[in-house]
Amino acid sequence: MARDIQITLDCADPAALAVFWCEALGYKVQDPPAGFATWEQALEAMGVPPERRNDASAVVDPAGSGPRLFFQRVPEGKQVKNRVHLDVRTAPGLDGDARMAALEAEAERLASHGAARIRREEPAPPLGAGHIVMADPEGNEFCLD
Repeated sequence: MARDIQITLDCADPAALAVFWCEALGYKVQDPPAGFATWEQALEAMGVPPERRNDASAVVDPAGSGPRLFFQRVPEGKQVKNRVHLDVRTAPGLDGDARMAALEAEAERLASHGAARIRREEPAPPLGAGHIVMADPEGNEFCLD
């Protein structure tokens, strides 16, 4: 039986990281519960104190096909390389210079939203199509592929 998955990221600022990943993936912040126009209204009604209202955030694929990303606040900062990372499929179907140009354009766009470029891996025969390794605003590695 296939299952839906959620990808959870530990972070210091769930709301800010959620906004970044919406930009990176074309996702949107998950809507508040029914009956509330905003998350602020929902959290107020739930009795969540103001200092705890950025403890978590979630983003979803507006088309409903991609996994939900959940961001949870943790006290410690990132310390080592990710063991699991996201590949953002930026240039499917493109090869060679056209592929790398599309990856470069996306790297620049995401850098303007707080991402950092780590390195570019050049295409290498027979299977290497090339990619760019990036980090989100909290240092979590991901690849533009």
